[in-house]
Amino acid sequence: MFVWKLVSANQKKKKKKPGRAKSDTYFKFGFTEYLKIFINSLITLLFLVALDDDKIVGGFECTPHSEPHQVSLNAGYHFCGGSLVNENWVVSAAHCYQSRLQVRLGEHNIGVNEGTEQFIDSSRVIPNPDYDSWTIDNDIMLIKLRQPATLNSYVQPVPLPRSCAPAGTISLKLQNTSRHLVPLALILFYPYFLQCLNIPILSDSDCRNSYPGMITDSMFCAGYLEGGKDSCQGDSGGPVVCNNELQGIVSWGYGCAEKDHPGVYTKVCIFNDWLEQTMARY
Repeated sequence: MFVWKLVSANQKKKKKKPGRAKSDTYFKFGFTEYLKIFINSLITLLFLVALDDDKIVGGFECTPHSEPHQVSLNAGYHFCGGSLVNENWVVSAAHCYQSRLQVRLGEHNIGVNEGTEQFIDSSRVIPNPDYDSWTIDNDIMLIKLRQPATLNSYVQPVPLPRSCAPAGTISLKLQNTSRHLVPLALILFYPYFLQCLNIPILSDSDCRNSYPGMITDSMFCAGYLEGGKDSCQGDSGGPVVCNNELQGIVSWGYGCAEKDHPGVYTKVCIFNDWLEQTMARY
C-alpha cells in the first residue's frame, strides 16, 4: 500500500512579576533570555536530527510528479490533502470540510512555482451524510471542481477501488508539507516536497486491539505495530494507494509512530456506491 501526503509539523498546542532592584531585573532578564536561546537551539537540533532519522518519519521524498492524483486543499494556506478521481472531482476526508476552498493540482514542491500547477476553486463540497464528527466515522468527502482539471503527465486521476484490499497489502501513503502549522523557529528546516511512505494494511483484529471501541466498519489501520514509521506530521485527507487504486484516506491516529498505535484510514471501498451516485447527481 502506498500512502501519499504532505509533511507537516507536529500539530500539538502550547507572567511577568514586577521588577525589584535594577540588578535583580538585569539578572532575571539575562538568565531568561539565555534559557530561551538554549531551549530553542536544543529544539532545533532535535528537530534536525528527527528529519534525518528514518525511524522518526520513516518515509522518503517521492519521485517528482510520480503521484499526479495528489492534490492540496488550500484556504490561503495548505490545510489538507486529497485525491483527484476524475477531471471534475476530488475525494478527501470529511473532517477537512470547508464550504469554500481551492484545489491545487500538479504540485511536488509547494514552496515554489514549478509551472505544472493548476489552481481550481471548488463549486461544491459534499461530506458523506453519515459522517460523525465525534467518532470520525464515515470520514469521506467529495469536492466538485468549478472547472474540469486539464489532465496531463502532472495531473491524473487515481482509480477508485474495485474491491477492498486485504490485510498485508503494501500501500503507498502520501504526505504534503504544511508550513502553516510549523513553528516559526523550525520553518526553514522543514521540507516542502511531497513525501512517500510504504506501509502494510493491518488485520481488523490488530486494528481494533490498538484502539478498543473506536474502530468502525468504515475504518482500517495501516503501519507498523512496533512503531517507528508513520505519517507523524501528516495531512488529513491524503491518499493511501494500493496497487494503483485509492483504498484509504488519511483520517486519524494517536501520537506519532508510537508502538501499538498505527494510523487509521477511511476505507474507501465501502463508499463506492455513494461516490458514484453523488458524482452522477451533480
